[in-house]
Amino acid sequence: MSTPRAGVLLDIDGTLVLSNDAHAKSFSEVLREAGYDVPFERVRPLIGMGGDKVLPILTGLDAESPEGKALSDRKKALFRSKYLPTLKPAPGAHALLERMLNEGLTLVIATSASGDEVDGILRQAELDGLVHSATSSSDAGRSKPDPDIIQAALRSSGLRPTQVIMLGDTPYDIEAAARAGVPTVALRCGGWWSEDDLGGAVAVYQDPADMLRQYDLTPLAGAVAREDAAGRG
Repeated sequence: MSTPRAGVLLDIDGTLVLSNDAHAKSFSEVLREAGYDVPFERVRPLIGMGGDKVLPILTGLDAESPEGKALSDRKKALFRSKYLPTLKPAPGAHALLERMLNEGLTLVIATSASGDEVDGILRQAELDGLVHSATSSSDAGRSKPDPDIIQAALRSSGLRPTQVIMLGDTPYDIEAAARAGVPTVALRCGGWWSEDDLGGAVAVYQDPADMLRQYDLTPLAGAVAREDAAGRG
């Protein structure tokens, strides 16, 4: 691959793939089986954080405790077996990634999901051949909204914070990116969050298809050319 000049750090869940409800249902079902009364509506606004943060909030358990690890493993297994095969890409996700690639942008996944979930979700949505690299929870000490995964994605891409934009769907994406010095473009297709909730983003679109329709007006338009000009300057 040629030397990267500009790029996009990509969240997956709720941004490229319509999977946020599936994650919340998986958590709620597993916790109910374990004797915790945690309804879907309590879990749903936490999706976007890493599971290591969600589990303690919902149960008071340390995610690294034996019970915490068992519940996390059970949640992942349920998600893979019951929900993963049903997932669909967000409207326009494939076409938007292709447009970004054609523009010369380096595309790096930056998600708090585990590596095996990342691979499975991208394959299910047929997006796995459209990114240059992926960073996941195994590459970061702390999950979103801590900035670790954003910093890991920057290292993976070889780009500086000023050369990239984060594409996400939750306030946790916006906070994590901001703490790493990266601006965020937000999509609302992940559900739950209003445009006001996503007010820390530099732009908000309904979904990838909406962003693609307005691509020439987005912060990504001309990003590679701007970096080339800055380099020549």
